[in-house]
Amino acid sequence: MIRTKTYSLRRRLLLWLLVPLVALGLIALADTYNEAVDTANAVSDRVLAGSALAIAERVVVAENGSLEVDIPYVALEMLTSAAQDRVFYRVDGPEGFITGYQALPVIDGLHPEESGYSDSSFRGEPIRLTSLSRAASTGATSIPFVVTVAETTIARTQLAQTILLRSALRLAILIGTAAAIVWFAVTFSLRPLYRLRDAIAERNPDDLHPIEQSVPKEVRGLVDTVNSFMGRLGSALGAMRHFTGNASHQLRTPLTIMRTQLALASRAHSLEEARRAARIGDEAVAHAERVIAQLLLLAKVDQAASERLKSLGAVNLTELAQTLTADRVTHAHAAGIDLGFEGEDALYVRGEPMLLSEMIRNLIENALAYAGSGAEATVKVLRDGDDVMLEVEDTGPGIPEAELETVRQRFVRGRLGDKPGAGLGLPIVEEIASLFGGRLELAAGAEGRGLRVRVVFTGVEG
Repeated sequence: MIRTKTYSLRRRLLLWLLVPLVALGLIALADTYNEAVDTANAVSDRVLAGSALAIAERVVVAENGSLEVDIPYVALEMLTSAAQDRVFYRVDGPEGFITGYQALPVIDGLHPEESGYSDSSFRGEPIRLTSLSRAASTGATSIPFVVTVAETTIARTQLAQTILLRSALRLAILIGTAAAIVWFAVTFSLRPLYRLRDAIAERNPDDLHPIEQSVPKEVRGLVDTVNSFMGRLGSALGAMRHFTGNASHQLRTPLTIMRTQLALASRAHSLEEARRAARIGDEAVAHAERVIAQLLLLAKVDQAASERLKSLGAVNLTELAQTLTADRVTHAHAAGIDLGFEGEDALYVRGEPMLLSEMIRNLIENALAYAGSGAEATVKVLRDGDDVMLEVEDTGPGIPEAELETVRQRFVRGRLGDKPGAGLGLPIVEEIASLFGGRLELAAGAEGRGLRVRVVFTGVEG
């Protein structure tokens, strides 16, 4: 038993949902982190700038013309935070460093009354600093100076991380909730399929009635397809049972005759009686052989129909019919039937030569079996527009019009039931014809005499 690989629809849907959501969540978190850093910097930079401005306002010119600074420590205290950031400052004048932390970095190249911000490091720690360029007035001149204030970035980093963690928590709750909703939604939506599975599993193997189960419209097409398949399967099984019953009946009769004749031969009082019983038994064996041969041919046709014979070649129907007709002339003469052929042009059809030969052979043998002594039988291959026609016409007793449809069925014979046969000749012809795109037509012969069997292959190119 071949087992195909299975997968969970629920897991697949979750995967298709979670992978994009997680990817979008990571992108959103990266963007949120950048926004958090910008927000933390914007808030802290305002305080940093206020501290630098407060210090700059306390820079004055001393009597000796130098710059003096009275550091307002309240300006530095406003920078302290719960994160215990450390604050650094320095003031530089025209002559260089005035006060503060001399090693603290400074932003160079500032124009008068200009400020700037920068990230740097001091004493091995990352810092955020601002430098403010101002001038102290002496009344006659102005002395430029630069105030630099810096603080470590512990508070900024913690603020950005807090914003990031809260955003990540919200996204995780959102993704988890979405996954749970999808899980329960899929489970609930799959319940009709589970009920459908249980309904099919509880069925009797012989129950091929259509499935009448409420299912979502997305699955309705699948259920309809299964119902259609079970309908075809039921028809096929019914046909198989009918065929098997008829076949067993057709074979049981000659076997019964053989056993009877063997019993008569064993009790015969004379050689003539034994020979007569043997002859009748031999005829029964021959009949059984014909039935078996036709059953095997029918099985071969059914197999060919299931395989669809995707690659078919062009077959010269004229040559094939002429050859088979010539092969049966001697047998026709022995039966007192004038068998002939009409058709000169080479006409081709697409098909399989062996099956087409069996079709033609069945038509000829039917005519020879039922036309009767003194009758004429003619095999014809004709063209009618784009159609190619194969005809076998005889002048025998024919088939009543009321029986023309019934004789198409398997194991159904016409009113001349005393003739040898199993009622499979015409059904085999029709099945082979339909296999290659042809159709079978039955009608009375010329002037209403005999039977004309025609197989029409439509749309055949020259």
